Amino acid sequence: MLFAVLARKAYARNLQYRGSHLLHNAVSVAFGFIYICIWTGFGKDAPLGSYGEHGMVSYIAFNQSILWVTLFLTNGLGLEQSVRTGRIALDLMRPVHLFYQAMSREWGQVAYQFIYKLIPIYLLYFFVFSLHLPQQASVYGWTVLSLVIAAYISICTNYLIGVAALWTTESRWLYWVNYALSMLLSGFFIPLEWLPGWLRTISSCSPYPYLIYVPTRIYMQLEQGWAVMGGLVWGVVMTSLCLVVTAWVRKKLEVQGG
Repeated sequence: MLFAVLARKAYARNLQYRGSHLLHNAVSVAFGFIYICIWTGFGKDAPLGSYGEHGMVSYIAFNQSILWVTLFLTNGLGLEQSVRTGRIALDLMRPVHLFYQAMSREWGQVAYQFIYKLIPIYLLYFFVFSLHLPQQASVYGWTVLSLVIAAYISICTNYLIGVAALWTTESRWLYWVNYALSMLLSGFFIPLEWLPGWLRTISSCSPYPYLIYVPTRIYMQLEQGWAVMGGLVWGVVMTSLCLVVTAWVRKKLEVQGG
């Protein structure tokens, strides 16, 4: 029940900024239009594999929409700021696991961004570019499951980035390194099958494809729903890492400034 309350509070907090968040949507839509124009230009002179010109438009539109629930999460889940202010000491004193606290708050953020960012952005692309919707109900179910897994992996990654501030005092650079890698290795800029072989191998050994590439391929019915199983494995691995690191955090707490 406590975790549900934390998620609801985070969701309600975001509701206070719906007006300003419209700007985020506008910028995201604009970037999506730019990417679509670039790939449409390529499609005039060269084939675009199994996607085709319209398929690449659908690929980019879905990618640009789901960014808000799979990649654009709170930097370090706010833990870096908590370390700087010393609030981390109070968080660790509470009779609730630190990982579960941070994760629950972020799920409220994810829910808000799903409703107020992902859906409006995709609907706009849907009507402007006459996108096709899957006809099978199971595709929607697998897509939602893949997005939940992607969001969870991203939450775990940001948690690890956040708690790293206890050792480095400045973990923001880790956020931007993760952001850069996710843009390249998740299939956002270019479908993974078009990457150089060595880079494709690195991507396949990481959780990044399950953030963007796999959910998009499932939605476009280019992959079977069982492709999410790799994401589940990564979810277990990331959860274990988060729990182990949290145990270390409880043994080493250094509050900066006092």
